Amino acid sequence: MAAPVNRFKARLKNGESQIGLWVGLGDPSAAELCSYIGFDWLVIDGEHGPNELRDVIAQMRAIGSRNEVIVRLRDDDRARIKQVLDAGAQSLLIPMVESAEQARELVRSVRYPPEGVRGMGAGLGRGSAYGSIEGYVATANAQICLLVQVETVAGVAALEEILAVPGVDGVFIGPSDLSADMGYPGQLNHPEVVSAVEGALTRIMASPVAAGCLSFDRAVAERYVALGVDFVAVGSDVTVLMAGLKSLRAAF
Repeated sequence: MAAPVNRFKARLKNGESQIGLWVGLGDPSAAELCSYIGFDWLVIDGEHGPNELRDVIAQMRAIGSRNEVIVRLRDDDRARIKQVLDAGAQSLLIPMVESAEQARELVRSVRYPPEGVRGMGAGLGRGSAYGSIEGYVATANAQICLLVQVETVAGVAALEEILAVPGVDGVFIGPSDLSADMGYPGQLNHPEVVSAVEGALTRIMASPVAAGCLSFDRAVAERYVALGVDFVAVGSDVTVLMAGLKSLRAAF
């Protein structure tokens, strides 16, 4: 037996555009509800969402096979990466990547030797079906999808070097943090921010690496899709719930 096929990664390689949703409430029932809607992928947010390892596992179980799951970690900590992979995550989004060296170390973190330094303990976790997938270790590397998040001026400046790192499957541009780092916090529609974001996406799309971004503004998200961005997040459980509740309250 081999490690499960990562459908999200396979679709990226096939050039298929994929639409996703952020899951930030940290609740398995909310994640389960989102999984029935038909998005291509869901992000379990371990950076800003209230998620520890057991919370992530509970949400992955609730989502099941209905959606491809991406787990965003809080940072590039190698030990946490190992735990989340052993827990069954196959696609990781790592925030605040600013250099090719950092990207290279992330590639090493998500892969077993000799390609990397991921610790040998998968038999204890659900990623290998608790050791019942006999060929897991030999086949896991090929199914891991590493997405790095570039969201600072320094990261954008190093973009070409990051894109050249073997093993980086996608680069996700984070417009909110980038706008703040540029001196325009919260001003996602500032002309300089728009230019920086779309310029970075264009550079990624000119490479073999997949390009990703998010916007909770429908018109902006549609523009990203029209540009040909490979994976676009178009909302979150938090923002959709809040908007729906405000709309309902306003109606009465």
